[in-house]
Amino acid sequence: MREVRIRTASGLRGTPPVALGAWRGVSGRRYVVIVHDLAAAPMIEAPGAVVLGVRRQEDGIAVLLGAGHLGSVVECAAQAALDGATELHIHRLADTAVERDAMVRDLVDDGID
Repeated sequence: MREVRIRTASGLRGTPPVALGAWRGVSGRRYVVIVHDLAAAPMIEAPGAVVLGVRRQEDGIAVLLGAGHLGSVVECAAQAALDGATELHIHRLADTAVERDAMVRDLVDDGID
């Protein structure tokens, strides 16, 4: 799996641009995410989202450390911080728990929740 950067030109109607990215799973499927600094976790409300814990290396390469969708963003962020994450990548487009489970399995070999 790997991150694919998505470029945004500017915000719409004066709003700041949203940091978007995408991850390709083992299956080749692409999952679009919003990129947040780990410190922003308490301000993120994303029930039903898949949360990716990511560490950004000095060369800009993102390393996926884990993924899950159970619990709150704050709980997922706490685990991600323990794993060494510096960013949270939030995917909000999976409608059901089955879809979220499949995404986690596609991105993380052992399917950590």
